[in-house]
Amino acid sequence: MTIDGLDDAAIRSVLTRVKTFAVVGASHKPERPSYDVMRFLLATGYAVKPVNPGIAGKTIHDQLVHATLADVPSPADVVDIFRTSDAVPGIISEVIAQKDRLGVSVIWMQLGVINEDAAAKARAAGLTVIMDRCPKIEIGRLMRP
Repeated sequence: MTIDGLDDAAIRSVLTRVKTFAVVGASHKPERPSYDVMRFLLATGYAVKPVNPGIAGKTIHDQLVHATLADVPSPADVVDIFRTSDAVPGIISEVIAQKDRLGVSVIWMQLGVINEDAAAKARAAGLTVIMDRCPKIEIGRLMRP
């Protein structure tokens, strides 16, 4: 069993259904994983809305960077978290506050990002939680013929 309790069919279903990723912890530095994952998501046909207060107003891969989720224009089906596990509870609270406006249905915590308490809070708010996984890896593994 995976840490998030989701099987391949559930992950494939999410990746087929969603269209837009809000990437919290987006980086403009090419050596950072978020930079490459955003590039990959865009090349694969997903929309990406980077979130990073330190570089808000700039662009990454020609996408405007937003300071907070409250600044992200609708829609954003997935909030993809590239922050440390201890930052997740605050992000989940922000997602829950913005979920109806943005249309968020999925929280995606990147490889190594695990916070069971925050995941439980997100699930209680009706969100699907994918944890300790990378969408680039999962797309390559599950969506390619």
